[in-house]
Amino acid sequence: MKEKINKLITVYQKHGFIGFMKKLYKYIVANYFDKISFKTMILKKKYKKELKDIIESSKAKRIVLWRSSFGYNVALFQRPQHIANNLAKNGCLVFYEVTTMTDKVKIFKKKKDNVYLFNFNNIKLNKILMDVLSEVDIPKYIQLYSTDWKLTIKDIENYIDKGFKFIYEYVDDLSPELAGTKFLPKNITDKYEYVLTHDDVYMVVTAKTLEDIVVKRRGRKNLVLSSNGVDYDFFKTYDEDYEFESEFQEILDKKKPIICYYGSLAMWCDYELIKKIADSNKYSIVLFGIKYDASFEESGIENLNNVYFLGTRDYTVLKNYARKCDIMTIPFLLNNITKSTSPVKIFEYMALHKPIVITDLEECRQYKSVMIGHDHDEFMKCLDLALKKKNDKKYIELLDKEAKENDWAHKAQVIIDLIEKDEK
Repeated sequence: MKEKINKLITVYQKHGFIGFMKKLYKYIVANYFDKISFKTMILKKKYKKELKDIIESSKAKRIVLWRSSFGYNVALFQRPQHIANNLAKNGCLVFYEVTTMTDKVKIFKKKKDNVYLFNFNNIKLNKILMDVLSEVDIPKYIQLYSTDWKLTIKDIENYIDKGFKFIYEYVDDLSPELAGTKFLPKNITDKYEYVLTHDDVYMVVTAKTLEDIVVKRRGRKNLVLSSNGVDYDFFKTYDEDYEFESEFQEILDKKKPIICYYGSLAMWCDYELIKKIADSNKYSIVLFGIKYDASFEESGIENLNNVYFLGTRDYTVLKNYARKCDIMTIPFLLNNITKSTSPVKIFEYMALHKPIVITDLEECRQYKSVMIGHDHDEFMKCLDLALKKKNDKKYIELLDKEAKENDWAHKAQVIIDLIEKDEK
């Protein structure tokens, strides 16, 4: 309860009274009213047959329940959705947990071949699925993020008792800032300690820093490194006739080189660096994304000349905006959070064939196409160099090569290799 109260306070601070009330209403409906569905009770036999047909027709080698309420149809289309889609392409039938606040799925819905959005919050529906799966004689897994604060250890043990194996994705530094709470929720820390003391749990880490932590605690058994990646093919096509809003078109019309960042605007962003770039008066700085906390307003950068915050854009169209920019960037501070971050956007920037300038993020040092500014002055010099490289054929070929090497298909395959060894 304490964690929920802290979360509500954070939401209020971020969205104000009206925004808070809207989100509170959706939260209550999704997490309480939607749990009991009379429709599910009445149509129990129908849903049971449909689920059996889905499993049989899938011809899947294994079934994966993605049980972290990240949501699927959200502005931040990132690792959860990509991994689920690519597991499905490689012999898995995935039931992906929705958040009814964003996905609007009350029962279940096919999203792609062998990917079904599923409302695990519906108590009766959840039981129907478990009854159906109890009759299925293929490997079954529950997979979740380290940042999941909903499922308890007891929930996990119940799955294991029913024959499920547990895949735990250790994706970020565990911190209250990322959880959006004042303190880390107990369910997060409990599961974290559980997996570090049970080497039969399959652990997927997204960064070398996280891998080192796990190895020190429990060794390399059932451990694999699978950093974030990119849907390479998706970034090869654009809408040539895409009509930009006037606010973005006005930035294009200024004819200044455009530096672009997209993602969360949070306390780990280096706002002082952004101010320095703006003060140079050489560039237009375009920021797409969400205000994750109060740091953006507190920084004052939205009021600066040359800085344009344009809010979110859907994943399917964001690439059209990025394509018009000259340099892509990640202006992060260096701390425990960013030290263990494998940014999804770095690989998307590669696939966009845009020069990349970032601060000294440990996980990104290994990529030759990335230009690193170790301090503000060096970052500014890297921006000048990036402009010279934007049409450099060899540099573009390097970007393309590293993007292909980090396609999501490869990231999902190492997870399958990890679990498949025991299936055999």
